[in-house]
Amino acid sequence: MEKKTRGGFWRALGPGLITGAADDDPSGIATYSQAGAQFGYQLGWTLFLTLPFMVAIQIVSAALGWSTNQGLARNIAKSLPGYVLFPVVALLVVANTINIAADLAAMGASFKLVTGIDAAAAAIGFGIVCLLGEVFIPYHRYAGLLKYLTFVLLLYVATAFSVTVPWEEVARDVLLPTLALNRDMLLTVVAVFGTTISPYLFFWQASQEAEESRLSHRSRHAPSGMSKAAFRHIAIDTWTGMIVSNIVAFFILVTTAATLHVHGITHVETAEQAAEALRPVAGKLTFILFSLGVVGTGLLAVPVLAGSAAYAVADAFHLRGSLEYPANRAIGFYAIVSAATLSGAALALSNLNPIAMLFWSAVVNGVVAVPVMLAMMVVVMKNRRSGEGLPMWVIVLGWLGTLVMAVAVGALAWSSLASSN
Repeated sequence: MEKKTRGGFWRALGPGLITGAADDDPSGIATYSQAGAQFGYQLGWTLFLTLPFMVAIQIVSAALGWSTNQGLARNIAKSLPGYVLFPVVALLVVANTINIAADLAAMGASFKLVTGIDAAAAAIGFGIVCLLGEVFIPYHRYAGLLKYLTFVLLLYVATAFSVTVPWEEVARDVLLPTLALNRDMLLTVVAVFGTTISPYLFFWQASQEAEESRLSHRSRHAPSGMSKAAFRHIAIDTWTGMIVSNIVAFFILVTTAATLHVHGITHVETAEQAAEALRPVAGKLTFILFSLGVVGTGLLAVPVLAGSAAYAVADAFHLRGSLEYPANRAIGFYAIVSAATLSGAALALSNLNPIAMLFWSAVVNGVVAVPVMLAMMVVVMKNRRSGEGLPMWVIVLGWLGTLVMAVAVGALAWSSLASSN
């Protein structure tokens, strides 16, 4: 009975777990590694602060998708004017394309560590693999495979417990954080916030919950609206995904602080440097395991990035679109998926440093998240049908998360202007 219960719990996890796993993409690995290398354990508090906010905002997006059977962009279109919708969708597409480029470039660079194959060629190859997966594999099958990729980064957890970590110092920095209002630290905070609370994940989970609702969950819960059973399912799924995501992120930060920062490596500039954090456990297999982690999470994240952009554009322009449809039934939708993926692959061929691209894509996501979160919260307040099933703590945390993101981005802008004068 216990085994059956555990199996049922695992099968019940869906969009929330996949969303959380996609959150620890190559951009996340690079950002958390840079935070640990540059500032040691000082920014560990960010991952505890963001957890309730990211859970709340993901539940809001999931509830909108579930209750309306429509994606986030369609919900925004129903409640807000076009001059709000189209800039939000445009910002998402731009941010996602940059993120895809950064992820593919990092996947290529990591693959080169092991095989010696040209990084640019590998990046293009991975882009094609991701595209073929989304076009030819129905989502419900693809999701079943994606769940198992969530275990790839647990090696960072093992490493943290195999090296000397001053856990008292870690606890002090988490419980009594210090935040210097200088540009470097604020930039890293916005990057951590942006790779943790990423706008593409809002659109992705809303669309996937809409599909889950149409396919199966609704038949087991309520015929319409947001029942208590439906909310409980979404909440468990989302909390599980986000907790796993932030635990892994926290240990990436701690591991790089304990292995790179203490040895004077304060800027992660190459894939080789990032991989060195795993050497205490991986030894001679360091590059192989690091490459598997980056490539595995990239294969997880790139389809999510391209898919969320496609859902948003399709919703905004009333196109037929779903990852469950074959390509010949949603040509416009899959054209957007293809354009986003291939555009990202083309950008990955630039001479920019892949690790730097990953970090800056996180910063872009942090900036773009502010207007998207604001639009979401306005929509959920206006949409009574969706809002009825959401407890007050979700609404309050959603607004607080929006405020925290806005303050962080505002502080970064202020410090950047002050340093330039």
